[in-house]
Amino acid sequence: MALSVLELAAVVGEVAPALNGGWIQKVFQPTPRAITLEIRAPGQTLTLLLSADPETARVHLLEQRYPNPATPPPFCQFLRAHIQGAHIDGLEQVHNDRIVRLRMTARGGPCSLVAELTGRNADLLLLDAQDHIVITIESGRERAGQPYHPPTTRLRTSNEQERKPIDTGHPFPVSFTLERRYQEREEELAHERQRQARLAVVRKGIKKAGRRIEALRADLEKATRYQDYARYGELLKANLGRMAKGLEQVTVVDYFDQAMPELTIPLNPSKSPQGNMDDYFKKHRKYLTAVQEIQPRIEETEQELARLRVEQSAIQRGEWTPPSPKPGSVREGRPRPVTHHPSPITHRPSRSGPFRRFTSTDGLPIYVGKNARENEELTFKFAHSDDLWLHAHGTPGSHVVVRLDKGADPPPETIRDAATLALLYSDLKKSGKGEVIYSRKKWVRKAKGQPPGTVTVTQEKAIFVQLDRARLDRLKESSH
Repeated sequence: MALSVLELAAVVGEVAPALNGGWIQKVFQPTPRAITLEIRAPGQTLTLLLSADPETARVHLLEQRYPNPATPPPFCQFLRAHIQGAHIDGLEQVHNDRIVRLRMTARGGPCSLVAELTGRNADLLLLDAQDHIVITIESGRERAGQPYHPPTTRLRTSNEQERKPIDTGHPFPVSFTLERRYQEREEELAHERQRQARLAVVRKGIKKAGRRIEALRADLEKATRYQDYARYGELLKANLGRMAKGLEQVTVVDYFDQAMPELTIPLNPSKSPQGNMDDYFKKHRKYLTAVQEIQPRIEETEQELARLRVEQSAIQRGEWTPPSPKPGSVREGRPRPVTHHPSPITHRPSRSGPFRRFTSTDGLPIYVGKNARENEELTFKFAHSDDLWLHAHGTPGSHVVVRLDKGADPPPETIRDAATLALLYSDLKKSGKGEVIYSRKKWVRKAKGQPPGTVTVTQEKAIFVQLDRARLDRLKESSH
């Protein structure tokens, strides 16, 4: 589903005039092979996507905001340091090929961002004023300093007219059409990746379950050898008076058999008659325990194996549907709402009421939601635009808000105090450590049609914290 030369020419012709004279406000890298540039153009702010994903390589404007990782990848960090704030000098298609060049003037002088939309070899490259490679999204800085030469590609012309975007009445109809088309394609690819990943997990689970059943059956078979050892113990018990230490075996009358035959029982010569009798009873108890514990585990594992085989068959037939994303998860490549549900917490402040309330080391108020309803109220009714918003990363938990004056930056210790509370009132509490994301409240949006407390977050940063007893005690003392 590669972008054709005609489509690329159309999107460049549409986008280039709108970007000319603009400047790059922000740089993001939502997926490993794609970046988005937030560009302030005359009279409007536009988001330009440049994707070097082999399956969906393309360039066009975006309407929907993509979710971004808590920590920007190295390529994104490099671009932020070198082209954020750069002036847009022009966007052009190179040699009538599937290559686009964004010319800019940054603090260090002229430079270019080149998008090679050439299938498996697709790449994004930053060039300096002499067209030497500075960094690439695929190989990092390994090619730094090398002169740039556009790849030689075989142009494809078949069926290009059939896929030419139509005029939708949108101000950027080509980008609008491509965004909708590739959203569908990315959903298909995401589903296929999930399918293949789940199939690998299921196959691994089938092998593991099979090995577990074999091991459990072996343990049960071994324990079955002790099935008659209670009988041997009783016979030894009846004959203790005529036994002595040092015997390797003893022959007794088996009164458990109606024929009353003689039975030879092996003994451990290093143990007393009482010790040998106790050993036989002990091993029989092992047999009873094995039957009680191992057999149910075998049955349980066999049920799991049967379920996995049914799921494997469904995946292979194309009838498998991926489960709904867990709260706090985001599917790669598409904006997804993030649901935050508070988890049960044993640590509670001394007073009930709207929100839990604490005071940071720097004297700033910190508010923590108690449940989904309070999370919703705290974030979207109580918090101000410039307040700091925090939440434990990728797990259910409470919304946390730090009240800040307009334009004020949160002190580092206040961030750590608030992050500690976000970790404490989340499912990461048991581990005692984890990552917490934070952003200004103005970058937190309510997800339409989702349960209370469901949000999407952008412009977020992350901090790793551990539950510190001294900090927790101080925060607890500050609670209202």
